[in-house]
Amino acid sequence: MKQLKQLILLLMVISISSCASAKVSMFDASGQSPVVQVVKDVREAVVQIKVESKVSVKSNLNPFFDDDFFRFFFPSPQQQKPVTSMGSGFIYEYNKSTKEAFIMTNNHVAERGREGIITVTLADKKTYTASVVGLDSSTDVAVIKIKLEGNEKVTVAPLGDSSSLEIGEWAIAIGNPFADGLDRTVTLGVISALGRYDILSGENSPVYQDFIQTDAAINPGNSGGPLLNINGEVIGINTAIASTSGGNIGIGFAIPINLAKSVVDDLLASGKVQRAYIGILPQEITSDLVEAFNLSEVAGVLVAKVEKDSPAEKAGLQAGDVILEVAGEKISNVARFRIAVATSKIGTKLPIKILRDKKEKQINITLTSLPEDSLSLGAEDGSKTLISTGISVESTDSQLAKRLNINSEKGVVVSKVDQNSPASKAGLQVGFVILSIDNMEVNSVGEFSSILAEAKNKMEKESRKTIPLYVLDRNQNPRFTVLRFD
Repeated sequence: MKQLKQLILLLMVISISSCASAKVSMFDASGQSPVVQVVKDVREAVVQIKVESKVSVKSNLNPFFDDDFFRFFFPSPQQQKPVTSMGSGFIYEYNKSTKEAFIMTNNHVAERGREGIITVTLADKKTYTASVVGLDSSTDVAVIKIKLEGNEKVTVAPLGDSSSLEIGEWAIAIGNPFADGLDRTVTLGVISALGRYDILSGENSPVYQDFIQTDAAINPGNSGGPLLNINGEVIGINTAIASTSGGNIGIGFAIPINLAKSVVDDLLASGKVQRAYIGILPQEITSDLVEAFNLSEVAGVLVAKVEKDSPAEKAGLQAGDVILEVAGEKISNVARFRIAVATSKIGTKLPIKILRDKKEKQINITLTSLPEDSLSLGAEDGSKTLISTGISVESTDSQLAKRLNINSEKGVVVSKVDQNSPASKAGLQVGFVILSIDNMEVNSVGEFSSILAEAKNKMEKESRKTIPLYVLDRNQNPRFTVLRFD
């Protein structure tokens, strides 16, 4: 009995020693948290961004403007309203010869800066007026730059590798939440999940979503700031929170830095992003489809449609094929497929593994560039298109349409409306269904693009500045509205 007690005591000592050892290993020799050093190294690379601009708002001084008939023939007058927005960013590159500091942030933070004024405040409270290098609403990534004066000290945040992240790793967020006086707030958490998508939907939501989820506190004003790993490397750009109150509840999202880097390279090179395109309409795999297509798991992408004369059609891809891998990467869902294609190199042959008739097969698709003209198909999934009128649309059987309980068999659903665009000024909103353009019926995203192009050509030939639309509003009531091109 005495020996048993001694053995139990010995095991308890070993257990306590092991716990103490594990605890100490999380700190340096002095017992200091490694987070302290990360903050010392990177915190001053974080900047505060203020954007001052003006937006057009409708004036409803005349009660007749509340009537659809009068609004159609007599559009409401526009007024300019000053708007100030705040956000965060971080210096990721500095050119010593030109003294230019390049800052990564969110598109939704900097987008109004083209017409307005962007003021960047550094850690030493010195302020600079920034210029826009490039914006990409499809990923919500933007690059701005400032030219420093004198011997201004510059801290550059090193960029990491988001492809090697694992759930449970430490995550450190730095940003400027809520208001002045809280600049460069540091919060600590873990990576809660990877590959989140369909988090943001509707107006101003990015098309390409592959978010890192973290419980490190992110609040309004943190947008554009860095998410760091325990080595002090940027692994993401903080961009959104999931909250019913507008404040942090432990669910924040960041754009993976690898996705951001591919966008930034294009923005620096040409001020715009070049994306690859194959031309299909992909569909999510469901549990019902797993059995029907003899799949082993709920993964992959079902080809619902192949666009005519597209790279996919030329390579022999067919409706009913299930895409399993792209360039050796296993495809789990439509979001991953979309990003895998869009970030591939234009002009190369992209190897795609498919399942057809219960047999695996590889097809090589020669990638072309996503049509630059916004009248052409916009997103690779074939269900969305961003056009120069400021509208993004999806098919009436899309996930967005289902979420909004849209039952129309005709037309296309408005999924995004750009601010200050002809669409915005026409009163179009997310959830509207566009039935016809200039009396030409629209029944698919492809038709929408081609009919709109035809309508614009007709408008120019007839020397007018408007294109009439026939739509269903959010209450499914039909109405006419007008796109005006001043």
